[in-house]
Amino acid sequence: MANPLFDALFAPLEGRTRPLMYLPGDATLSGDAFHAMCLRAAGALKAAGLKPGDRVAVQAAKSPHMLAVYGGAVAAGVVFLPLNTGYTPEEIGYFLEDCGASLLLADPARAEALGPMAQRCGARLETVAPDGTGSFDALAAAQPAAFDVAARGPEDLAALLYTSGTTGRSKGAMLTQENLLSNARVLTEEWRFTEGDVLLHALPVFHTHGLFVATNITLLAGGAMIFLPGFDLDAMIGWMPKATAMMGVPTFYTRLLDDPRLTHELTGHMRLFVSGSAPLLAETHMAWEARTGHRILERYGMTETNMITSNPHDGARKAGTVGFALPGVELRIADPATGAPLPAGETGMIEVRGPNVFKGYWNMPEKTAEEFREDGFFITGDLGRIDEDGYLSIVGRQKDLIITGGYNVYPKEIEQMLDDAPGVRESAVIGVPHPDFGEAVLAVLVPEPGASPDPVAIAAGLQGRIARFKQPKAILLIDSLPRNTMGKVQKNLLRAQFSDHFAAPQARASRSNGG
Repeated sequence: MANPLFDALFAPLEGRTRPLMYLPGDATLSGDAFHAMCLRAAGALKAAGLKPGDRVAVQAAKSPHMLAVYGGAVAAGVVFLPLNTGYTPEEIGYFLEDCGASLLLADPARAEALGPMAQRCGARLETVAPDGTGSFDALAAAQPAAFDVAARGPEDLAALLYTSGTTGRSKGAMLTQENLLSNARVLTEEWRFTEGDVLLHALPVFHTHGLFVATNITLLAGGAMIFLPGFDLDAMIGWMPKATAMMGVPTFYTRLLDDPRLTHELTGHMRLFVSGSAPLLAETHMAWEARTGHRILERYGMTETNMITSNPHDGARKAGTVGFALPGVELRIADPATGAPLPAGETGMIEVRGPNVFKGYWNMPEKTAEEFREDGFFITGDLGRIDEDGYLSIVGRQKDLIITGGYNVYPKEIEQMLDDAPGVRESAVIGVPHPDFGEAVLAVLVPEPGASPDPVAIAAGLQGRIARFKQPKAILLIDSLPRNTMGKVQKNLLRAQFSDHFAAPQARASRSNGG
């Protein structure tokens, strides 16, 4: 038996002398050199005692060395678990205990903080550094650039990605070789990627977008990446004339639009701009086209499904929509309560079935069963509507999920911490529009009778306990939370009340005057 994912993405790199990655400082990394790095990483995973099916958790800065661990894990048949670099040791501990990872790879600067937690969870801790000076890097460097690639089948697990639930408990989405490979193949074809493409890659690689969309497509197509550590405005503008495509979150586009250097001339070499991970405002869509002459291609996906829909490459790209279901993917709008399909034009639950849909939640068979219909359709939790031309629009989320800067935030986890703060009777965390992040996390607190909780002190108390992107960008005090007759907090009313909290003062004034 072969290893389909390795055979399609990594094996073709062997002997490729042209660049796979363009790196800061004008350095390049050839396909063959990266192929060797992946095989050495596979050897290091085996030397560390991992076998096919074991889990390796990685919380390390974006770099070729970190990405080679992904390739090495695929080669060794090890399940790859990338973790957000903003997670605290307490959060990392939950993931390690839940998935039973036997190895944690981290940045050298975090080793001291993570060491006790890793030991408590029974995981070996090694380090991966951008300059290749970590302990795991040394172990990999000692391995030969050859490896007996593990035999894996389409249904074998390739990765675990954790996605929180409204209860605050994170769930590990099990992604198979077929889930990842089928989606990469469809997107490569739909978005017309070839070996001539150079992708401007500034996304994180602990996330579906940057890892399983941007990276997998580039590898499958035989193209190259301008592999940046993260979003840097000057770097993005400096590299853009050398790129043919860019994938980003809406925040990338709004920040680029704020820079006068963004012009038709700067983007003249580009053929495609893709946006995802959060809704793109129609104003951003139109402003980008006016400034550059390019119409952004917006698509829709989830951690559990990879990509589900896309606006067309060659047809009309409708602002405010996420296009059509991808080839091989079945999508329907259903009654949230019964699952009965609804006709076009009606709003309902987005449900999806196809080879891209995950295998289920790690060690959560009951939760997995809850999220699937009897006919195999996955209940996304997103509400949508299909228009007369067949384009899908996301109109809301049944759950309280907040997407800020492309990252998912679930309010319950934060509310539990806020409710424990001195002087706080209860709290509600909501997402409200933000000009830079799409949505921003905003917390509303109700004080205990006679108490005067300090929002600044409460915000300071969250630092170090939860990742920075989860921390509220504002904490407000109100007398009471709006509730319906059943006592449920009406967060829709809070979102409406504070919808312009982060708007420019002029815009707030205009709206308050009826403008």
